Amino acid sequence: MFQRKALCALVIHAILFPVAIFAQTQPIYEVPKDVFDKIKEEGTKNSQVMKTLGYMSDVIGPRLTGSPGMKRANDWTRDTLAAWGLQNSHLESWGPFGRGWTLKRFHAMVDGPTAFPLIAYPKAWSPGTDTLIPAPMVDPKAKKSKTPLPVTKPSSAYTGEVVTFNAQNEAELEQYKGKLKGKIVLVGAMRELKAEFEPQGSRRTESNLLELANAPDPNAPRPASATPPPAAGNQQQFQFGARRLRFLHEEGAAVLIDVAFKGDGGTIFVSGAQAVQSATPTPGQPPMNVRTKGAIVPVQLTATPEHFNRLTRMIAAGEKPTMTVDLAVEFQDTDPNAYNTIAEIPGSDKADEVVMLGGHLDSWHGATGATDNGSGCAVMMEAVRIIQTLGLKPRRTIRIALWSGEEQGLLGSRAYVRQHFGFRGDGSTPQFGGGGQNATPLPLTKLDDYDKLSAYFNIDNGTGKIRGVYMQGNEGVRPIFRQWLAAFRDPKWWKADFDPAKDTSFAANTLTLANTGGTDHLAFDAVGLPGFQFIQDAVEYDTRTHHSNMDVFDRIQADDMKQMSIILAVFVYQTAMMDEMMPKKTTR
Repeated sequence: MFQRKALCALVIHAILFPVAIFAQTQPIYEVPKDVFDKIKEEGTKNSQVMKTLGYMSDVIGPRLTGSPGMKRANDWTRDTLAAWGLQNSHLESWGPFGRGWTLKRFHAMVDGPTAFPLIAYPKAWSPGTDTLIPAPMVDPKAKKSKTPLPVTKPSSAYTGEVVTFNAQNEAELEQYKGKLKGKIVLVGAMRELKAEFEPQGSRRTESNLLELANAPDPNAPRPASATPPPAAGNQQQFQFGARRLRFLHEEGAAVLIDVAFKGDGGTIFVSGAQAVQSATPTPGQPPMNVRTKGAIVPVQLTATPEHFNRLTRMIAAGEKPTMTVDLAVEFQDTDPNAYNTIAEIPGSDKADEVVMLGGHLDSWHGATGATDNGSGCAVMMEAVRIIQTLGLKPRRTIRIALWSGEEQGLLGSRAYVRQHFGFRGDGSTPQFGGGGQNATPLPLTKLDDYDKLSAYFNIDNGTGKIRGVYMQGNEGVRPIFRQWLAAFRDPKWWKADFDPAKDTSFAANTLTLANTGGTDHLAFDAVGLPGFQFIQDAVEYDTRTHHSNMDVFDRIQADDMKQMSIILAVFVYQTAMMDEMMPKKTTR
């Protein structure tokens, strides 16, 4: 790595003399100042972004793909975009995704010897505890009463003894045989908790941004590593995890409770349940999915570490605590497909070419999906609202897409790219971009619209303001993005009397060749299309809200949301107005 001074000199040189370093054959389009000022005013004084997000998160709530909440969000976003004047607003199906799941009721109580409510959350697609209650016996010889008896709904609550289970290999499973039937099982070891002296919320520092700006080309072949990859160890760990779950099911464990790898103080990071896999899987067949009707799925919860640890210590001290769990859920099997929300601002002389922006609308069920990713969707909706409200006439068609199925593997965006633009291999093998791989990518099949997409822009890293752009190894976009970010380089673009001693800077100026993963721009990048995620401040995303029960509207930062909306509106509109398409990166 270069020394800090050398890196600073290189970055400053690239900022001041981008055209000298990266030749550009055509002038780079920028919005006129009066249009920029109108976009800023509409995105600040008349902003609707918090109102949009408030309805999405507080009123609609969690949006697990396949659930009624997700369908309501699809319908509401479609209708809202149409009411704003966007055209061709519709839902586009993909699938099959599988059955939906909705939480209806949950309560967990340690009954004794010392009673206390358990802070926990059920995993998505877990069955209810009614599946643990035997059906009432009916005597076929009993005489029927002439007076109908009142119908009483049987209780779905299940009470059982709490035990621990921490087998780490096949041999250790033996000690648990015959001891788990009907038990509520704490799966895994206690998680040590240490005092936290660092704040949960953070902004990116200049040193961090400098490191990003000088990241190496991710598309360059990687030298052979002296350390062998951990693939074999990971595979063995995965296989034993499946074996352990099958063992717990075969031994008759009633409820499985684990603890997340992070989170404390009442914050629980929770996602989906796991299905029991066959002991003799069919070669070439994918693992059993929890969304498949008929899959064997035990009742599964995630508890806060303070309570998980306390129960573990109680048992180690010789206590035999009991717990009552009441979990009611509802499965949706009517429609196995899922839906993306799509809408457009029609273009003019280049209307057959498209600029896309989007984010995933689906969320996990533990909270209301405000930072993951209601914030990204609200920003994208606000960006097109600004463009539409101002009556701007883009040359290319601007298309917004709000995806479903992202949390299960970018399923909605991958399906959309496969249907509209292209695919690798036979289209069934997920292969994301990311660069840096020495392996040869699968062959690419381009569909008719492949060369009509200029770029796709994505937001999915929480509420934090934009600091720059991940270029995904696409050196060709550097001079374009550098010139566009120049409008946001000075903090005074946001606040004319900016005071660094007391004001938060809303400047954005960092470009990095680095890739970032885990979200929907990868579906585009995988087939060689320009797809970009913006660099954002973390705020509390990784420490508190991402996939947790604290992912709620109150964690949203309003000014950050407004800044993102303005930058997105400018970037998208400028992309739609360029003479040329956005450069594609060179792929092997």
